[in-house]
Parts: sequence; C-alpha cells; structure tokens
Amino acid sequence: MSPYQNLEEYNINITNEVKERFSKIIDEIGEDVSREGLIKTPERAAKAIELYSLCEHHMLPFFGKAHIAYIPNGHIVGLSKIPRVVDVFARRLQVQERLTHDILESINNTLKPKGVAVVIEASHMCMMMRGVQKQNSVTTTSGFRGQFEKIETRNEFLKLISSDLS
Repeated sequence: MSPYQNLEEYNINITNEVKERFSKIIDEIGEDVSREGLIKTPERAAKAIELYSLCEHHMLPFFGKAHIAYIPNGHIVGLSKIPRVVDVFARRLQVQERLTHDILESINNTLKPKGVAVVIEASHMCMMMRGVQKQNSVTTTSGFRGQFEKIETRNEFLKLISSDLS
C-alpha cells in the first residue's frame, strides 16, 4: 500500500447531479454511456481540475479550479493527461492569465481539436494577505479557440461549468 493517500473532497449530491447531466448529454449525442471508455466519463467530467500555482509577482500561492473542454478532431487524449498539462504549467512561477493561455495553446497545438475552452477560477493569496485584503475574491480567466468561439458552443460549456462542484 502506498504511503500517500489521494484525497478528493466534493459535495457528493452536486457531483452526482452534474454526473447525471453529463450522462444524459453522452446519451443524447448517440453514445452508449455504459461503453467501456465512457463508464466513468460523467463522474470524471463532474469533478473540476484543481490547480495550485505560485504568483510570479509576489511569490505567493494562488489556487482554484481549471475547467477544460475540447471537441476532438480525430485525436483524443486520456482524461488523466489533461490534469497533467495543468500541473506542468501551474508548477511554474505564473500569472493566471498566462496559465490559462498556456493550457489552451498546449491542448490546441497538440490535439488540433475542432475547439478548446479553458476557464480558470482562482483565489490569490496576494489579494487576501496584502493591501487588497479581499478574503473571498475569485479571479476568473478564460480562453476559447475554434468551435468554442461560437456563442452557442461557448454558452453550453459555460452552463455546464456553472454548477458549484466544491
């Protein structure tokens, strides 16, 4: 048994509700949600990707969630790879705007999807501790390419991520 334990904390009721929505979407687009590759997809999609980074301006942490979607164009990636992309860029000294852009461009350039969307919601210790002192402030950044530049596709994505998954 590993000495490390991976703890994920989510509001189970909200996660299950969002999971059911994703299952319905998969079913409505004609896929079989019980197919091997899709069995856990609704649950994985219902859990946002957490990120932790260090502000390059103040050397203080910022942390939050990254919501990422892409529309495949012949190439797909295992879902475990997307959090790794987030981690690669988040582990550097960063600003949230560039972090959003780096994740977006990495997925777009690697997979060449029909569209990619990235929304990051983060709390910044530099705002909480320093002069601004806004304890509950959240900064949101976003980037869209391809099909997600169309308002209908973008709105569908934003609606899906608007549920509180904490």
